[in-house]
Amino acid sequence: MKRLLILGAGTGGTMMANHLHKELDKNLWEIDIIDERQIHYYQPGYLFLPFDIYEPEDIIKPIKKFIPNGVNLINDKIEKIIPEENLVKMANGDQLHYDLLIIATGNDIAPEEVPGMKGSEWQKSVFDFYTFDGALALRNKLREWEGGNLVVHITEMPIKCPVAPLEFTFLSDSFFKEKNMRDKVNITYVTPLSGAFTKPKATETLEHLLVEKNIKIESDFAIESVDNENKKIIDYAGREIPFDLLVTIPTNKGNEVMARSGLGDDLNYVPTHKATLQSKKHENIFVIGDATDVPASKAGSVAHFEAEILTENILRYIAGEPLKETFDGHANCFVETGGGKALLIDFNYTHEPVEGTFPFPGIGPLRLLQESRMNHMSKLAFRWIYWNMLLKGTHIPFISTQMQEEGKHFN
Repeated sequence: MKRLLILGAGTGGTMMANHLHKELDKNLWEIDIIDERQIHYYQPGYLFLPFDIYEPEDIIKPIKKFIPNGVNLINDKIEKIIPEENLVKMANGDQLHYDLLIIATGNDIAPEEVPGMKGSEWQKSVFDFYTFDGALALRNKLREWEGGNLVVHITEMPIKCPVAPLEFTFLSDSFFKEKNMRDKVNITYVTPLSGAFTKPKATETLEHLLVEKNIKIESDFAIESVDNENKKIIDYAGREIPFDLLVTIPTNKGNEVMARSGLGDDLNYVPTHKATLQSKKHENIFVIGDATDVPASKAGSVAHFEAEILTENILRYIAGEPLKETFDGHANCFVETGGGKALLIDFNYTHEPVEGTFPFPGIGPLRLLQESRMNHMSKLAFRWIYWNMLLKGTHIPFISTQMQEEGKHFN
């Protein structure tokens, strides 16, 4: 009996367990999936929790609910991977041999990387919303906050869901308007990038929305420290931005197991062939989702597209066939813009977001790079799709794993 070992039962790992459980011969392969947590978090919901749009119970469910029968879920902590011996060492001392390994350990915030960020004001006037605890604490703060300088800040790239900080900024504008206190809040969006987003066309559209909503943008800000006593963030050039409430996206890093195992780069992301999702160092190791170093967005839609392609490549690897170089970095994201509207962007390694129609060329019904109520409702509806289809490895009709050029205006 051969063993397929999946590290991490988040979005990518759970999808792979469901896909491969259907494909692998159960008389030949045992599938184990390891995660020290027992709760699965719908991470896109972290954006909505601070504004009381979602309740905690909307975004948390037991991990075991989504692991198929016949796949062994191991709730324990991973200590180290020893790829030369095809072994995973557990914190309890167990050693698990594998024939194939899928790394789906995701990433997490590291506020300790910036001096003062996780200081005396942490979860008092300095918050994140990239964790469940952070988003919940921020919700409680926003319920009673009376106004002042709100600073939404990105430490460095890459980050999970690159549009989420902008979405938080736009939703803040709406939130304070609904509370009839927008005139009491100065909103500043602070980014290390030279513009609002990583892609030029989308940046143009998003920056127009910032201006329209009277949100100030501070670009090229490379943070050096957070001054908790005087409530300001300081960059390496000495620029200072005061805050009464700082909502920051700290440095994002891959799992520390990768550092202990010598498998990660400086941020603990695993060097991965960007078209096949195979490890660059070990041919029987594959990587999915936020754990990879591929130059695609760290977002659930990307993991979804990767999972379908990776399933085929693992089957080809087992059969001794060449891997398909078919993952093109495809991502599509709904971008909440406030007021019950959202944008939709669709892009990949080589094509930036442009205007057009999605998913059907010329028909839509969704419009790219245009605000609409339908885009907003589609984003909210995705939560049902996530729990009931995506995690279970069910193919979502009409959505191609590769970006389609038809129906898009590239000129």
